[in-house]
Amino acid sequence: MGRSKVQVLYDACCAIFSQEGLPTFQQIQYLKTLLDRIEAVDVGIDEFGTSDCSMSSPESGGSRGLLCAQAFPEITYIHIHECDHFSIGVFCFPAGKVFPLHDHPGMTVFSKVLYGSVHVKAYDWIKLDASGCPTYGDTGIVSAGGLASSVIDGITKAPREASILFPRSGGNIHSFTALTPCAILDVLSPPYSPDFGRPSTYFSHFPVPSLPGYAWLQEKPLPDDLIVKGAPYLGPPVATECDFCQCGLRNYV
Repeated sequence: MGRSKVQVLYDACCAIFSQEGLPTFQQIQYLKTLLDRIEAVDVGIDEFGTSDCSMSSPESGGSRGLLCAQAFPEITYIHIHECDHFSIGVFCFPAGKVFPLHDHPGMTVFSKVLYGSVHVKAYDWIKLDASGCPTYGDTGIVSAGGLASSVIDGITKAPREASILFPRSGGNIHSFTALTPCAILDVLSPPYSPDFGRPSTYFSHFPVPSLPGYAWLQEKPLPDDLIVKGAPYLGPPVATECDFCQCGLRNYV
């Protein structure tokens, strides 16, 4: 039996993100191609809510062993894998729920909308040079707040290619508003870790009237109304306890 799509993604992440140095452009594109091939059913979600699982709760997994996309009452995270080098998981949203503006310090993030539609608002930090003109590509870590440029402010609807954000570009600070029930497959490298200077920080945004396309982002506490529940991963098992990183996968990426 061949490897599942999630297993192939895990194997590639293990090989690429455990290597010394940053991933190459070819490796980044290879991972994007793998995400593009993954559908909701590959991670154990029935996006269509068929009659035999539409009334099942996410915790139950439905009568067919799938999570029902229409049954998530809150934002729900499906944990697939996390190690020091990367994490893989799926955020599932009911319609109308908002994941507020937050950053990804020092991270590369791949995101794929598996089903549904979501409004994405994303920014990148900027800094001003001596003349007061904006210079793109700050350190990627701003402790309290700063000026940011708008990268995305629009609707993403499945099916669509995976997006990639980097520490200093691509919309490192973003928010999601679910327009319909939707799910987003995420690969983060490296994962969040407050101990290693990668906490998840939340922001308020204030558009600058005199600078269209720019906003002042101000750090704020974790929102009290942000509720993220957990659900089991019901997709094909992912084998993680072997030396994938020494088995020559780099030859394929």
